[in-house]
Amino acid sequence: MAQFVKLQVPEAVKEKQLQVLDKVRKTGKIKIGVNEVTKAVERNSAKLVVMAEDVSPPELLMHIPVLCKEKGIPFTYVNTKKELGEKAGIKVGTSAIALTDEGEAKKELVDLVKKLSELSK
Repeated sequence: MAQFVKLQVPEAVKEKQLQVLDKVRKTGKIKIGVNEVTKAVERNSAKLVVMAEDVSPPELLMHIPVLCKEKGIPFTYVNTKKELGEKAGIKVGTSAIALTDEGEAKKELVDLVKKLSELSK
């Protein structure tokens, strides 16, 4: 497990969050990449931050969980950058994404955030 991974996400929750990402990609707005995610978190426009666990070097993402906790923004992890990039709608992998507008996935996102908050306790 990488140093920046602050919580273990069960596979069932990872599947749920990938479904939510897929729905948000079609109807909402996503910021892709570490720089865009950092800006979204600093501006409090992010509803959820998703990071890949296989990022190398880990220093690229070490600041994001700290920022998210400081701003009260929920965050979670997926297994690979490739998987995250595909769900974000791009052909390459990405280290992190931020959901800024949930679109039609509002109810699903609320349920997911509730599960993630229970895991982080």
